[in-house]
Amino acid sequence: MKNLSQEEWASKISLDENAVILDVRTEDEWNDGFIPGSVLNDIYKGQGFIYRLDELDKTKNYYVYCKAGGRSAQACMIMDQMGFENTYNLEGGFMNWEGAVDFPK
Repeated sequence: MKNLSQEEWASKISLDENAVILDVRTEDEWNDGFIPGSVLNDIYKGQGFIYRLDELDKTKNYYVYCKAGGRSAQACMIMDQMGFENTYNLEGGFMNWEGAVDFPK
């Protein structure tokens, strides 16, 4: 896991053809807006969260965020233990995000 500032995170994603953006917040938080292109996998779902991680390609680069950066750091550590090669945590999380935001349709 690597902690990245907003600028580093956005810059790396824009140059990474192997990037997957993973949002580990709750569905209610997701409904308040999310980073475009992100996939929701709520870390509070426990074993359901692990099952969904098992379905992902471990060779991709995962850019993980939550509301403030704590849950996403935890998610990155879990993913690292599961054999994911590259995980990046967004420092400060979505509440400090200044980039583009999408909303559920």
